[in-house]
Amino acid sequence: MRWVAIVLVWGVVWAQQPFSVQLVPVNIPGMPGLQSFAWGKTKDGKWILIGGRRDGLHLRSPFDSFDPAFNNKDIFLVDVKNQQVWSVPLSSLPTSIQEQLQSTNMQFYQRDSILYIVGGYGYSASAADHITFPYLTAIHVDSLAYAIMNGLPIQPYFRQIQDSRMQVTGGQMGYLDSVFYLCGGQVFMGRYNPMGGPTFSQQYVEEIRKFKIVDTQDTLYITDYTTILDPANLHRRDYNMVPQIFPDGTKGFTMFTGVFQHNADLPFLNSVDVFPNGYQVVNHNLYLSHYHSAKIAVYDSIYNTMHTVFFGGIAQYYLDDNGNLVKNDSVPFVRTISRVTRFPNWQLQEYKIGEMPDLIGASAEFIPVSNDTLFIHGEIIHLNRIPSDTSVLVGYIVGGIRSTAPNIFWTNDGTQSSASSTIYAVYLSKDSSQAIPVHYQEPVRTIAIKIYPNPVRDKLQVELLLPPENTYTLQIVDASGKILLRKPLQNYVGPYKETLDLRFLRQGVYFLEIVGGSHKKSITFVKAE
Repeated sequence: MRWVAIVLVWGVVWAQQPFSVQLVPVNIPGMPGLQSFAWGKTKDGKWILIGGRRDGLHLRSPFDSFDPAFNNKDIFLVDVKNQQVWSVPLSSLPTSIQEQLQSTNMQFYQRDSILYIVGGYGYSASAADHITFPYLTAIHVDSLAYAIMNGLPIQPYFRQIQDSRMQVTGGQMGYLDSVFYLCGGQVFMGRYNPMGGPTFSQQYVEEIRKFKIVDTQDTLYITDYTTILDPANLHRRDYNMVPQIFPDGTKGFTMFTGVFQHNADLPFLNSVDVFPNGYQVVNHNLYLSHYHSAKIAVYDSIYNTMHTVFFGGIAQYYLDDNGNLVKNDSVPFVRTISRVTRFPNWQLQEYKIGEMPDLIGASAEFIPVSNDTLFIHGEIIHLNRIPSDTSVLVGYIVGGIRSTAPNIFWTNDGTQSSASSTIYAVYLSKDSSQAIPVHYQEPVRTIAIKIYPNPVRDKLQVELLLPPENTYTLQIVDASGKILLRKPLQNYVGPYKETLDLRFLRQGVYFLEIVGGSHKKSITFVKAE
């Protein structure tokens, strides 16, 4: 009977709030303000920052937007541990590499010591216009860092090929089992112009592109190229694609939300799971993060739950001071730190777990620390390897847009936002954070119970997730069906915690029951002496 009780307890974890995050600002002299850039990391933890922009939110006028004067024309090397910054201009590189590597919204992924950069949007003097670049560039990160620190030529550490299949901006790139995944994005040609007019052409990619990169240092080419086309569901860009471990153990990615819908300048609220053998649409609305931002993936192998945390950015919804979900179709900058948890039954739940220090986070990047013990494949934090009640440095939020107000798009003259130069160290604590569940539009439909310890001697901790109902009753029932304790729970929806003093019970097997309207659920526990 004791073994059965333990299985029941560990099998239900819906109300668990497993960790909290803390941000600590880090100011490094000479650190540039950047947003929408690409990054790589040396073996000793230094960062290579490439491309992106030195200004804030793009302007609306077609002759001012994405001004080449604010392109990032330097490569930065950052040693966050010793607070040092080096830089070198792109000007010594071949023209096509220079032009691509000062663009914005490139897709990138580092495999071993090679950083691969795909596409990007920006001004091309060769084309005499703004274009999406059709290149794949490979960069040897460690050799480049050594050259920058020692004033040596950098050109030997860059290689590039032209390939129209790599002509993408605003998508995301991942890597799994020797295969690269280039998902979503667009091909944008010409000057940005939200006021209409023939200054640009825009074509969403609407594909998942899978391929391998053959890189022998002497040759660089793409092979085993395949595509999955879905105009309805893959028509998205500037989203967050995050590596995932799914409940069945499969590894893959989730394309969380993104912009814009086919017939409205509003974000997608649903997401897309990407697997090695295909994809599926996740028809669960997410409300608190809709645009590319810094994010972390956290896996709990004990409870088989996958958590994804989003730091600030842009969203169509936010929670007000009273916890009410507020809709704003202007899709403003927000301060929300949110967590999306995928449970073993594949269901998602969204929580607000904190706020950013300011309206920051959009187009920022999270750069993890180098810690093979803490991370799975360098990308997913292994929650169970963090000691309880311990705060652990997991990485840094770098760059992004800092806005002075939530809604600045229609009044933006370039002074209302900027590229952030502040770094935020991210610490993760394995404790019970005070998360606020976003259940207003997606109500819980079944009761979930977690209890501990089990067996229990004195006090039993009870955690509940409750569907909408006016009144619930918590009951302790013995094996004969006699009710030994009854406690009303009024107007509780979502997570609820209670400590029960059970010293009055004799040793034996009991049932904790939750009853409300048409809902009823019980769980077995053992009272020990």
